[in-house]
Amino acid sequence: MIQVFGHKAPDTDSTGSPLIWAWYLNDIKGIPARAVLLGEPSNEAAFVLRRWGIETPEIIDDVEPGAAVVIVDTNNPAELPPSIAKADIKAIIDHHKLAGGLETKSPIDITIRPLACTATLMHDLMGADAARMPERIKCLMLSCILSDTLEFRSPTTTDHDRELALKLAHDLGISIPDYAEEMFAAKSDISSFSDAELLRMDSKEYKLDDIGLRVSVLETTAPKVVLERKESLMAAMPEVAKEDGADEVLLFVVDILREEATLMIPNERVKRIAENSFGVGVSGDTVLLPGVMSRKKQIIPMLSL
Repeated sequence: MIQVFGHKAPDTDSTGSPLIWAWYLNDIKGIPARAVLLGEPSNEAAFVLRRWGIETPEIIDDVEPGAAVVIVDTNNPAELPPSIAKADIKAIIDHHKLAGGLETKSPIDITIRPLACTATLMHDLMGADAARMPERIKCLMLSCILSDTLEFRSPTTTDHDRELALKLAHDLGISIPDYAEEMFAAKSDISSFSDAELLRMDSKEYKLDDIGLRVSVLETTAPKVVLERKESLMAAMPEVAKEDGADEVLLFVVDILREEATLMIPNERVKRIAENSFGVGVSGDTVLLPGVMSRKKQIIPMLSL
């Protein structure tokens, strides 16, 4: 049985894409497979599962030595189970930059393409078999694309992502603006999360020279709700960094509707990173970054000391 999973702290794409590919392997290829998650799904991902009556996949902490796995929506070892090097990796399907560091037991299929969403790439890999997707899989695919593109607002959005989403929505009879509004409302509800959980909810580890960073992004239609917790969030950053083996936590609050990000500035080092990375002057404990929405394209590549 092949286990299909995405990255830790699974967002909508890392929750939906394992389910999509497990369906494809089982129902089209006749290969036994099951989707699993490397953590609790995000608010938005959990909403999508509930909305379409899809059972939440099992959450696992690690993989057994020799276990057959397919990795989706990441190729970064830091975002994968501790024993991933001992697993039998069958394939990687991703849309992020090549991180390096994974070693496989034999040659494997690797597909990495510059698209906004893993689910879009999966549709391409299915070819004519994509027409056999049942409604629940189409709903997952549409949800993944709308999430990763922020309803086409993200600069990572390609024409291909948009065209596929429009086709899926047409087939399903779904209004994209109305459904995206539902998704983003679920994404923006942070009332039940602690500060530490928010800092880890949608985050990636990144090494900047010799400084370890946890780069966190909170995408929301209600940034004021997050910023009202600014003091407690910044107070929680040192402990989260220490527990996670990082030196700093960078928290970007992305306003989906205004298409801008606010970066919290808890100390002088983060202030220096902000000024050198984004060419801005910082005079307080936050800085506004107009037009910044994508960690993959506009944040990580710009980070500098």
